[in-house]
Parts: sequence; C-alpha cells; structure tokens
Amino acid sequence: MSGPTAPDSKAIHRPVRRHGDGDRPTDDQAVVVAEEPLEIRLSGTPLAVVMRTPGDDVDLITGFALTEGILLAPGELRDVTELGDGRWEIGLADGVDVDPEQFRRNLYATSSCGVCGKASIDAVRIAAAAPEPLGRVDPDVLRGLPETMFSRQEVFHATGGLHAAGLFAVDGTLEVVREDIGRHNAVDKVVGAAARRSWRLPGRILLVSGRVSFEIVQKAAVAGIPAVAGISAPSSLAIDLADELGMLLVAFLRGSTFNVYAGADRIGS
Repeated sequence: MSGPTAPDSKAIHRPVRRHGDGDRPTDDQAVVVAEEPLEIRLSGTPLAVVMRTPGDDVDLITGFALTEGILLAPGELRDVTELGDGRWEIGLADGVDVDPEQFRRNLYATSSCGVCGKASIDAVRIAAAAPEPLGRVDPDVLRGLPETMFSRQEVFHATGGLHAAGLFAVDGTLEVVREDIGRHNAVDKVVGAAARRSWRLPGRILLVSGRVSFEIVQKAAVAGIPAVAGISAPSSLAIDLADELGMLLVAFLRGSTFNVYAGADRIGS
C-alpha cells in the first residue's frame, strides 16, 4: 500500500486503479475518508441521523445538543450512551426535561448539509445571546491560523479530503481541532470538546477549513464564540447574522490575504 497510514477508523482502505501520464494503470489500495451514519436519540426518540466521519462521537453529540439548543449548558447533560448499530442516546441530568419532538428533524442531515434536515425553517434561528465582544485581533495572528490547524489535520494528510474546525485563543493558540466529512459536524465536535472544560466560549476564534455558512456562524454564536474565520467564502446569511450579533467574520483567509465581512473594527492595525 502506498501513501500515508490511515489513522484509527476515520480513514479506511478501498481498491483504486491509478492512471499516470503515459504509464500503465496500477492497482493499489487508497486511503479514503470514512463516512457512516450516526443516529442521535433523546428519551428514546430519534432526533437526527447525521452522516459523519467516525471518531470523537461524544464530542459531536455533545456539541450538536448544545449548538442546536437542545441543551442550554453542558451541566444539563448526564451522559452520552452508545446503543449499538450507530445509535447513541443523550442522557439528561436530574431535573432537566426536554421535549424531543421540539427538536426532531424530519430528514437525515447529510455530510454537506446542516439546516436542510430541519423540520421547518422556523427552527433554524436558535435564540442565543450575542457573544461577548472580541478584543482587537492582530492580522498576523489571523494569517497564521490556517497553517497551525493544517499541521494538526492528520486524517486530511492521510486521505487528501476532509473538513476541519479549530478553536483558537485570540493570541493564536490552538485549543482544540477536530476533523469530519461535514463542516458543521467538525464545528460540533470542537464545541463539544471545548464545552467539557468551560462554557460559554468567549475570547475565541473559530476557524473552518471551507466556506462559512449561516449555520456555522449560528453554532459559534450559541457557544459564545465571538469570531469566525473561513478558508473559503461566506454566505449572505452568515454575514447578516454575524453583523447582527456583533461578531467578527473573516473569509478567504489564504496566505497573507483575507476579507472581513463583519466586525472590521476588531482587526488591529
């Protein structure tokens, strides 16, 4: 087998026939991103089926429950239990009562889509207080974030294709990074991991490896993260929501250049 070693169950091997320029094709084993369904349940009721990259599943479910507004704080979560066959149950802390039907999705969430699985568009806007304003950010700190996160993307280096999200302190210190075939799943994994240490998450910058959608800005806002940066483009609704909540939104963060779509006054000279 050629190429990097597949880490854990996040990447798996599949046969491939490689064609080179003028060479005879050769049969090989490719390392590819794993994609499997995960069903999230509450009180025995299925809430959603998420197509995700296996691994960090407790982080994913914890982050999902928080950023979707199912739980208002990590303390409302008693545990996350694996039921088998890709099914997981959210256990609520004593005294916490949540109606699962209020959050149930009528479709599975694909790896490329988050809000398209919502039961209604009215459920998209989750009530969240605006994050605490971020202090001024050094432009050179922003420029250094992608390379720092990229150096920790083990599954991407093995497969050549996977999204990532990273949570950084305002000085550029990387606190947590997670990878997933879905951008919003990677964000939920990051939030879930960080929430075990503190909640909410002010004074941080969320970096995503692709485009910045409305849902990613929304998830950051629910977690109290005041700044979102992306390697690719933002959507119009992402910009509108960031501006409405006083957040910093940076996109096309590549090399020495980037664009600021909301919160331009947060960037230091």
